[in-house]
Amino acid sequence: MALFNFGKKKEEETKPCCGSVPKAEETVGCCCGSKAKAESTCCGAAVDGICCVKVLGSGCKSCHALWEASKTAVQNMGLNIAVEYVTDMETIMGYGVMSMPALVVNDKVVSMGKLLKAAEVEKLLRKLEY
Repeated sequence: MALFNFGKKKEEETKPCCGSVPKAEETVGCCCGSKAKAESTCCGAAVDGICCVKVLGSGCKSCHALWEASKTAVQNMGLNIAVEYVTDMETIMGYGVMSMPALVVNDKVVSMGKLLKAAEVEKLLRKLEY
């Protein structure tokens, strides 16, 4: 008997999210190497080293403006990636974001608390390309 589950190793099965449909409570591994909840629309296929682009926000005007700028930047770069808009506060806090809007690329926060223009988002994305 283990007190407070110490001594018991909990094995977590990871499956790639590209092409598989996991159950809602499962945690899956993203193409970019991080873990995401099954209900998120993580990646699809990595394009030029970028597989996930998300805007974290509460639904305010600035958050929507960053989302639109991000979609424009992705389109200008010729990438076939959908930009996800996340408003769930538990998910946002999971990224450690304390000020919004925030931009997340490949499940890493690259900008927070700033309203970026499309050219600035494009510049950030070009830095992250392989």
